[in-house]
Amino acid sequence: MDAERLRAFLLSLPHVVETMQWGANLVFWVGDKAIGGKMFALINLDEPAHPESAAARKPSPLIAYAAGPTRFSELIEQDSLIPAPYLARAHWVAALRWDAFTDSEWKRELRAASEITHARLPPKTLKVLALPAAEQKRLIAVRRKLLAAQKIR
Repeated sequence: MDAERLRAFLLSLPHVVETMQWGANLVFWVGDKAIGGKMFALINLDEPAHPESAAARKPSPLIAYAAGPTRFSELIEQDSLIPAPYLARAHWVAALRWDAFTDSEWKRELRAASEITHARLPPKTLKVLALPAAEQKRLIAVRRKLLAAQKIR
């Protein structure tokens, strides 16, 4: 698996939206964050550090995702998975290598992350996601304008 193929898979899941945040990180959300969506996966696109640098001694995760409380403890026992920096308290795990799972296992893990996150969305957000696509798009555009206006003030 690699970042591009994983991105294509994630965007095929229901109600998934991506943003670029915190430098070169692709963040995947169930529902647009403007309507209360929640993130469920993050792919780090930063280049690995040079071997001689101090940062290279501590491997940086390639991908982090919501594992949920049931799978979290089991997953961090694997060699290539660690508690996700900054997100472990929310039961996220991070992979240090793409070969942590096979392609089908990656898909299973990330589909489950999306479903776990979808189940935790507030009722108001679920109502918007149940609307027809055109109406959803209109509401998201309105909400983004409101949020932008609030930031200007």
